[in-house]
Amino acid sequence: MKVLISGASVAGPVLAHWLHRYGFEPTLVERTPAGRHGLGGHAVDLFSSAADITRRMGCWDAIEAARTRLDAMTIERFGKRPVEVDLSRMYAGISSRHVEILRGELTRILYAATRDTAEYVFGDSIAAVHDDGAGVDVTFESGTQRRFDLVIGADGLHSNVRRLAFGPEEPMLRPLGGYLAVFSMPDVFGLGNHTLSHFSVGKLVGIYGVHQTGQVRAGFLFRAPELRYDYRDKDEQKALLVKEFRDYGWKVPQLLEHLVPAEDFYFDSIAQITLDTWHRGRIGLVGDAGYCPGPAVGGGTSLAVMAAYILAGELAAARSDLPSGLRNYERTIRPVVEQSRRFAPKVMRTIIPAGPLALRLMPTAAATLAKLPTSVQRFIWSQNSVGKALSSVPMPDYSDLVQPERGQPVT
Repeated sequence: MKVLISGASVAGPVLAHWLHRYGFEPTLVERTPAGRHGLGGHAVDLFSSAADITRRMGCWDAIEAARTRLDAMTIERFGKRPVEVDLSRMYAGISSRHVEILRGELTRILYAATRDTAEYVFGDSIAAVHDDGAGVDVTFESGTQRRFDLVIGADGLHSNVRRLAFGPEEPMLRPLGGYLAVFSMPDVFGLGNHTLSHFSVGKLVGIYGVHQTGQVRAGFLFRAPELRYDYRDKDEQKALLVKEFRDYGWKVPQLLEHLVPAEDFYFDSIAQITLDTWHRGRIGLVGDAGYCPGPAVGGGTSLAVMAAYILAGELAAARSDLPSGLRNYERTIRPVVEQSRRFAPKVMRTIIPAGPLALRLMPTAAATLAKLPTSVQRFIWSQNSVGKALSSVPMPDYSDLVQPERGQPVT
């Protein structure tokens, strides 16, 4: 059976890998040209269940080698003494199997793992879909027309497939009141494996080293009323960021000097996608396209890996009735999605201080937590819904569905 997947970042390649193993023929279409695919992105987390899935894909060694390797963070505030946080101890407390990796590095690894078993079409996108009940006719922006048994949108917060099959984005978008911007620049501060963060009310600026390139990533999070902008217009977004931070002080003037030439600039709202259902007929959604819990605050990358794995398994189990597989996937993943979605606003309130009290308490709390025994840290994290949702969710076993000619399951 032929499955078209729109989007080749995280959920798309994971889904393609497992669909191939179960005997399907996946095709991925990605708007970004091949030469720019996988560039940029902020640091993301893979927690236990997602880590186990990538290990079974044979990607874990490459992922561990590409981890950020950030070992410590200095938190600064205007007029306050810096606070030091041991990141290695904190990560150990979050999950027994956890890795932080740049999203672009993860995309690169997943592409390398699937490029020989899935068809990739770069520099194109879906222009129209027509589901006649027996299959889906797809017209691409290039003018090509093809027919598939199923179409899956794995194309992120501003999903093209969701727009075509479910309607305009605005009624489904739930802004959380914040924005995120990230770009690469030279390591003018000599950070290495260190993270430097500065907090003020409603704002966070972070700088962390990238060992693969010797550069650093500069990240900005801030609270603001809803901003109107074109999410594809990078120059407009850069201007918005400058307007928001031009009077901030600290090291920000130096950071903004490197903003204009940044080719991997990313900017978007911290928002959730809320839908009653993630499938219609033979068209479905996975990852941020269907239920984005909020960029940088909801564990969306781990959720995308887990959901893609489950989607492939349920489609394979319902092979003769793919719409039934979509329904079973939705029923299986919904509790995890809802927990992650509930937790995201809490994370945002924690990492972007809303008022003076939060600004005063947060750094000390972070440093204290990192010093606690690992077992105590894990207990504290387990009380948060994101900990329950993304660190300890057992994944279904679909290994008996693997087609022998497609290779044996990795154990």
